[in-house]
Amino acid sequence: MKGHLTTFTGVADSTFDGVAISSIEIPSIQRDYAQGRRSQRVDTIREDFLDVLLTATTGGTPVGLDFVYGKVDGDGVLQPLDGQQRLTTLFLIHWYIASAAGSLDPTAAWTKFSYATRPSARLFCQRIVKQAFVDDGEMPSDWLVDQPWFLHTWHTDPSIQSMLVVLDDIHTRLTSMAPTFDPVAAWAALTNEVEPAISFYLLPLDDMQPADELYITMNSRGKPLTDFENFKATFQTDLAGSARATELAQKIDGPWSDLLWPIHGGDFLVDDEFMRLIDFVVEICELKDGYLGSGSLASRARDVFGSTNSHAEQHLGLLFDVFDTWQDSAEIDAFFGALLSVDKPGFASYDASKTIAYGNSVTNLFGACCHTFDSQKSGTRTFSLQQSLLFYAVLLHRIHSTDDFARRLRIIRNLVADSEDELRREAMPSLIADVEVLVLTGDLGSVKRLSSKQVADEQLKVVFLAAHPELESHLLRLEDHPFLRGNLSSFDLDASSFASRAEAFESAFVDPNVWSRLTGALLATGDYFRKRRRSSGWQFGTGSPKNAGVWRYLFTGATREELASTRQVLGAFLNSFSESSLGVAAHCDALITQALDEATTSGQLDWQYYLLKYPEMRTGDSGIYHGVDGELGFELCMLKKTQLNSLYRDAVLLQLYRAIGSDEGLMENPWFSGWTTEPRHLRLRRSGATVQNVSTGLAFLPGSRTTSALSQALGHDHSAADGGAILVSTSTDGVRDDADRIQVGVTLLRRLFEEGF
Repeated sequence: MKGHLTTFTGVADSTFDGVAISSIEIPSIQRDYAQGRRSQRVDTIREDFLDVLLTATTGGTPVGLDFVYGKVDGDGVLQPLDGQQRLTTLFLIHWYIASAAGSLDPTAAWTKFSYATRPSARLFCQRIVKQAFVDDGEMPSDWLVDQPWFLHTWHTDPSIQSMLVVLDDIHTRLTSMAPTFDPVAAWAALTNEVEPAISFYLLPLDDMQPADELYITMNSRGKPLTDFENFKATFQTDLAGSARATELAQKIDGPWSDLLWPIHGGDFLVDDEFMRLIDFVVEICELKDGYLGSGSLASRARDVFGSTNSHAEQHLGLLFDVFDTWQDSAEIDAFFGALLSVDKPGFASYDASKTIAYGNSVTNLFGACCHTFDSQKSGTRTFSLQQSLLFYAVLLHRIHSTDDFARRLRIIRNLVADSEDELRREAMPSLIADVEVLVLTGDLGSVKRLSSKQVADEQLKVVFLAAHPELESHLLRLEDHPFLRGNLSSFDLDASSFASRAEAFESAFVDPNVWSRLTGALLATGDYFRKRRRSSGWQFGTGSPKNAGVWRYLFTGATREELASTRQVLGAFLNSFSESSLGVAAHCDALITQALDEATTSGQLDWQYYLLKYPEMRTGDSGIYHGVDGELGFELCMLKKTQLNSLYRDAVLLQLYRAIGSDEGLMENPWFSGWTTEPRHLRLRRSGATVQNVSTGLAFLPGSRTTSALSQALGHDHSAADGGAILVSTSTDGVRDDADRIQVGVTLLRRLFEEGF
């Protein structure tokens, strides 16, 4: 019987041999739940496993958990014979996230999960699904123990105690992700039937053997023959003619197995870990040979290490080196822990001497590769191409004992981060060659494929630090800011102001609640926005905490020359902020107020004036604006997403709609789509009359009423005929307004409402 791809919540929707699965019961022949046991080895296994699952649940790459074997009895009860530990962990994750999302339903099919090993464990599972966890600052274990239904005897049940430990770890990890952890989104990801965050293959077994005999067979003798055992037999046969064949066989079953054993995935086997690490080495060798391999790992390994490959001995040497460069798993952990970090500036444990591997939730790339690498995975890889490049860089350093590696790795991180458009599998042969040059020689001038504008930025930084080594900590900290990710093209490398600007930048952007004010303050300082590449749109900042990547695109998505205006304005703002005694919010407000006063005094009511005065006109999530014919002016289209074929706002019409009060129901919510040259109208519900924002003012159309009635309602002193519409002029040149068109528009709309329009 073939396996059925499903999810934890989808098990109840599975039917085998006409029997619908109604519940999951861990049979009495199974051992206690062990993933929460306290020991250094189990702690590492559990933490790594939870990191993978929770990363997938909170927006990371979906993860598959291989096969879950079991028997389904006549009542539809699934009794897992292999997969108990994974299923229990999934049950706990579902309970925690469902609680946080307000989606815990005790009648849901997935809650029918119990243990037959002990009545206490069964009762515990039944009880917790009836009450959602209330996060009031306590750990889940403390909260559960305090519940009136928590029995004292449960303190001695090893499975329950293990579950409490795992729940605390789940809570700790998800809490640390705040504010990025969205429980509603996480629950949707867990229950998504089309693209689930976590899936596995359910394989019910037939009735040819009793359950206890099957359990003994599977857990004492193992499955008939694992993929790795098949691969190893074929691989050793293919290498029979190699001088290192005997050494290979000895190492696979000896020191290499010992090296991988502490990082097994919880099944007390390292077969999968071996396969993934060898897959990584095979792909690196294929890329060094200039091609992309496909097919089974056995056939690809034969092509790489076999006698028909002229580089076979070098490739085999790399395979040996990848394993032999490490003494044990403790050294691996210590090495990566000293080299890499996931803690950004602002975290108490941030260390500028370490390289932040962006996009990683763990620092141990060796372990991550062994757990998730798959060269043949279509789409986005769990072990990303970025991770492959960084891991290969580390391996090259370990093998060749290269100089100044911490700085070279940081440069590689910066180049890779700025080369996201190039991170495609077909580009990897060239990218691998660039990494080799940088690790082995540090020669930036020899880089061919990685971002050329970032190479130029790195060369400038090398010269800058050579002249001003005292500023290194400031530069490294600035590189590590998530808005910059190594690219400092928006900063002048000026020793006199660099430190103060770096500190001001970090302080100014730390609170997402202030970002909207920052968009105004930067605009008050100057034209910080810039033209988007291959687009008629213009890039501004964003006030949306969910779209932090907009700021990174603004500050890094162009050459240093293209960012000249942005750099000048940002520098001026940071100078004023560093010299100010005000907090960032108050300082931004002061700059905006000053700019508005100057515009009002001088009569310069241009389009920037409106963005400064009305924050609603700066609420586009994407920070992208389009004007007419690629130029910014009064007819501003403010995009929520990145394309004009999605819904967007006319900034002026949106402000009119908000200023009148959308809750009165007098106007239709003004959303638009399509070319910027198409007319955009704010429609009045009662009469169908509309108002259009044009370069020289506001144009009104009468709808079901007559033009004369509209003209009378508006007042002839404010209107003029124009192409069948009533044009209320606020500007003579379409560049500057003589009067605030928002205030004029609000007054006229209220007059129309009074006249029954």
